[in-house]
Amino acid sequence: MSLLLGFGLLTCIASSESSSVFVLKGQDVRLDVQENVTLKELELFKWTFRSENILRCTDTLSVRVSPEYNNRLEFYQGNFSLLLKNLQQNDSGPYTAVLNGDKEKTIIAYQLIVQERVEPPVLTVDSNSSINATCNVTVTCRGQNTSVTSSCNSRICSQVGGESRGAETSTVRLLSVYVAGGFIICNHSNQVSWANDTKEIVELCPMKSVSPPAGSMSVCMLKIILVSVGLVIMISAVITVHIRDRFHYG
Repeated sequence: MSLLLGFGLLTCIASSESSSVFVLKGQDVRLDVQENVTLKELELFKWTFRSENILRCTDTLSVRVSPEYNNRLEFYQGNFSLLLKNLQQNDSGPYTAVLNGDKEKTIIAYQLIVQERVEPPVLTVDSNSSINATCNVTVTCRGQNTSVTSSCNSRICSQVGGESRGAETSTVRLLSVYVAGGFIICNHSNQVSWANDTKEIVELCPMKSVSPPAGSMSVCMLKIILVSVGLVIMISAVITVHIRDRFHYG
């Protein structure tokens, strides 16, 4: 069995205690053996999926792969790790590395979870208003059979309805709404992919021209009238003096 020197994979190991591995559908994942394994005479190393053997390696390093996994896996004889290729939904389940000798010993076990890429969510505006120069918007974020309704301003969003689904260690998708960089962001994610839809806050609450108070308008108009009257009086006085002098010296 040839060794694979380089490969691309997408995996997320949740914790060493659970040994859960999340992988995007269609990608590859490597299941490592994290301790040194040396096969003694008549000992057998194997990888199992559920209760079926998918690979067996003897003490002479003779490797046998289940026909269902031909061209779908690579085995690292140096450390007994396993590379699984082009994973599909039905590849989800427990994978166990086992050493058979005088007694059977589990070397390591993984719970593999294959997930599809999440669909892009849709963010819609339910209502918007500006109060004391603060933009207040109610939005609904929808994604794959669930939705979240939130009340947002320029700093924060607070959920007011719907259901936020999922958690960091769960296989359920997560739907969330938050504010960042002047945008309201509707984020849809699972452990291996994410997508979002955004709305710019300033476009939801455009700045409006502010009319001055009625009292301020009256004072302003009065000043304009007084200045105008004063100019008329000054101009009339200058004309009167000019005409009088002309007649006097004429």
